[in-house]
Amino acid sequence: MNQPGYSRTDYRVFSYLEIVFIVVLASVPLFTSFPYRVNIFLSWEGAYRMSEGQIPYKDFGMPLGYMYWVVPAMFFKIFGAQMITLIKAQVFINIISGLAFRSILRSLSVPAGARLLSVLMYCLSYSFFNFWPWYNHTVIVYEIVALAFLFRYILPAGGRKHRGWLALSALFVCFSFLTKQDGGGLAVMLSLALLGYNCFYEKQWTPLILFGGMLAISGFLLIYPFTRFNFSYWFNYGQPPHTARVSSFDILNEFFYNSQWIKFYLLLVLLLCMARFKTFSSFLANKRDILFLLLTLGILAEAAILQVTSYTPPDNNIFFHSFVFAFLITSLTRLLTIDFNRLWPLMICGAGMLLWWSGTYWKYFQRVMDRVAPPEMVKTDSKENIVNRNTYVIATEPPEIPLSEWTFTGLKAFDRIYMPKPTVEGIHRLLNTELVKSQKPLNVLNMTELTPLAVEIPYSLEQGPDRPLWYHLGVSMFNRDAARFEERIVKKQYDLVLFEYMPGLNNFYPFRVRDSLRVHYRRSDAFPAPRRGDRRSVIEVYTKP
Repeated sequence: MNQPGYSRTDYRVFSYLEIVFIVVLASVPLFTSFPYRVNIFLSWEGAYRMSEGQIPYKDFGMPLGYMYWVVPAMFFKIFGAQMITLIKAQVFINIISGLAFRSILRSLSVPAGARLLSVLMYCLSYSFFNFWPWYNHTVIVYEIVALAFLFRYILPAGGRKHRGWLALSALFVCFSFLTKQDGGGLAVMLSLALLGYNCFYEKQWTPLILFGGMLAISGFLLIYPFTRFNFSYWFNYGQPPHTARVSSFDILNEFFYNSQWIKFYLLLVLLLCMARFKTFSSFLANKRDILFLLLTLGILAEAAILQVTSYTPPDNNIFFHSFVFAFLITSLTRLLTIDFNRLWPLMICGAGMLLWWSGTYWKYFQRVMDRVAPPEMVKTDSKENIVNRNTYVIATEPPEIPLSEWTFTGLKAFDRIYMPKPTVEGIHRLLNTELVKSQKPLNVLNMTELTPLAVEIPYSLEQGPDRPLWYHLGVSMFNRDAARFEERIVKKQYDLVLFEYMPGLNNFYPFRVRDSLRVHYRRSDAFPAPRRGDRRSVIEVYTKP
């Protein structure tokens, strides 16, 4: 459908540019190398296990849904089990999420120029810097895809509603829930709210009933096959030994103490609604506007909750910027008659957005420059104490190894991934030990971030319904599971144990397991883990005495 006053050719240019932004910005990671990413070991091992045919909750357990690893596992089957394959999988995920966001804006009839700017905002503020797959991101991507299908049903381009869109929306909502419970549960509620309003507006409740039935059927088909394994223990829904890690007071506390952007956006949305709609009846008369407002408010509410329930990384909820921006710029276009289809308004606004979100791309430019031209240290022949922003704090820990001193391993599993030089040296010392070079089948327990060593040593991963995918005590494994590892250590069932000692985090790797290792095994080596910042850790190598 053409925008008023513009030819079909002009309109298609905007549409093509949107796709170019989405694909090009998502594809940037394919042409560079990366420092080792903290916690990415989880993404690698889950994808590796599934690509090898292992079944979630039967061969390994996890307090999440298995849908997070489906796309990376497919890419492992196609491109091989390398760390860089995770980047390729995320490129695909970012393209899909950008196209889904664009589809939502098209369904809501966002003007072409405003839509182009909103797509750019989405890429800059949410997808561009997500180079690695992570469950707190994937859960939102599935939700956005589900919302795109839902809006295709509610606001069909041709006027005829196809129930297939409704079925696909329900399926992807279930995908979202089976990636992570909090984000997926909020996706269910937001979808029901949007569809419920549409049914109320049209005085037709059959779609809501159908959607509920499709959710139930999709959930049954995706969950029931795993209930004969250990699904109920691993999938955290509140049963012992799992405990609730959040409360409504925590959410309110975070919202009123912090959440400055969310509260500021709420104020702007309210002011624009007051300016645009002089009477309540004029507001209710436009179904599309109300759906856009409900979507915006729902996304803001979701962001306010997820910043507490999914607190790591701290910026995992910033998808709300692009949705609110789309609502605000659409409202401003109609209220102030700003024509963002014209070149100069479009370029000025785009330049302002690039400046606003410069942090998303500048840090990568800085990372490249740090490796190509490391910053020079201040030198002086005098004994004058030099105080500046880099020296005013006295470090109590050994200095961090700068990125300029990180290097590549030369190993296929870590292709194009660089790590601190002492870490690389420690990995090669391990690979050159007589135990590893003997080529004998080894029983290995790898409680570290270096999970791709499974294809470099190599060794077979432990399987079983009591085997957690990762080892954060109280989050992804529990005392029952820690006791089993200790029993195997006492019996010396492992030929080699790698343990990451991380004293600054609460049992990220169980301290009690390390205590058993120190009694029953011999520590033969230790080297730094590939971490930055104040959460540094040591990888310890244990062998039988």
